[in-house]
Amino acid sequence: MAHVSIIGTGNMGQAIASVAGKGGHTVQLLGRDDAATAVTGDIVVLAVPYSAISQIVTARAAGLAGKTVVDITNPLDFETFDSLMVPTDSSAAAEIAAMLPDSVVLKAFNTTFAGTLAAGSVGPLTTTVLIAGDDAAAKSELAAVLASGGLKAVDAGPLRRARELEAVGFLQLTLAANEKISWTGGFGLVDQA
Repeated sequence: MAHVSIIGTGNMGQAIASVAGKGGHTVQLLGRDDAATAVTGDIVVLAVPYSAISQIVTARAAGLAGKTVVDITNPLDFETFDSLMVPTDSSAAAEIAAMLPDSVVLKAFNTTFAGTLAAGSVGPLTTTVLIAGDDAAAKSELAAVLASGGLKAVDAGPLRRARELEAVGFLQLTLAANEKISWTGGFGLVDQA
């Protein structure tokens, strides 16, 4: 079983903790201001807003070395909801990877809402978590945690695909904010193989 540390106790942090717990994995849930508490998990989920990432990563860089760090952020301007806040040739995950050269960085969870993670479904479909990253073993380990918790995980490719995942997350958030879809809805993935 995996040991998962989640930094962030909001809706997403709670939902991810629930999924990992359902799968029988141990979970450490830390508030983003709990900088004095050591991160003990091999998988560390940054379940905080994009605006908090730099401070948390800077404060915890040494403790994150050698760990798989999962970025769930959607780096959008929450005041205007009109643009991503990273360069067009980059992503929040790429920025985190640059700040944490001794960690394996994955992008995941940003294309799902907390409600669909907790429920395990989007309408009639099993909730699917898209995972991008350059380390196949780390992606497989996270996928196993998700599968054991009742979700579907799909490898979305290398970490450079994080930019497209952030664009999908941005679209979904703006649709929900403009009441085009509900916060318990979202995109589903149908496999017709």
